[in-house]
Amino acid sequence: MPVRLGDIAPDFTADTTQGTISFHDWLGDSWGVLFSHPKDFTPVCTTELGYVAHIKPEFDKRNVKVIGLSVDSVESHHKWEGDIGETQGTPVNFPMIGDSERKVSDLYDMIHPNANDTLTVRSVFVIGPDKKVKLSITYPASTGRNFDEILRVIDSLQLTAKHKVATPANWEQGEDVIIGAAVSDDEAKTLFPNGWKSVKPYLRVVPQPK
Repeated sequence: MPVRLGDIAPDFTADTTQGTISFHDWLGDSWGVLFSHPKDFTPVCTTELGYVAHIKPEFDKRNVKVIGLSVDSVESHHKWEGDIGETQGTPVNFPMIGDSERKVSDLYDMIHPNANDTLTVRSVFVIGPDKKVKLSITYPASTGRNFDEILRVIDSLQLTAKHKVATPANWEQGEDVIIGAAVSDDEAKTLFPNGWKSVKPYLRVVPQPK
């Protein structure tokens, strides 16, 4: 069964490059990003892992733990990490799950047989502190992910989890947001006492809450 938005992220125990983890316990009260790679020692994956290592402080600032996965072994991951550090300039500084038996890959529906029946696609899952899936994106094996966009989405998810707002197209941190459609004007007067701009009755624009 596919893992869908709002589902509890499946729990699992697995060996990683930083020891054995129980996924939900490892997440604790943090947000999480679980992302898969088709195979070790592949070019696109090498650039992705290096970039995530480079921007890991940005995830840390947002209380987000990151963890990678591929269908190769932890031993293979350790060897690959040497290449990643050498070619990308940043050592891998987060755990990588060894999934040679494809247990986690199958649990999260990361193998799409019509694309490739043995390798994982480039799946991304953002998981909230409540262990529910907040975002899922699937890329083909040939296309590297935009992790700046994933950070942007996390900013939106964390903001909208605290305030009754939504974020418009191409929104960036600090820009105006939209009052949630379920919020009445009377409730909005309490939530946003400084007022808002009504473009249409259903489109009410307000500065981003602090």
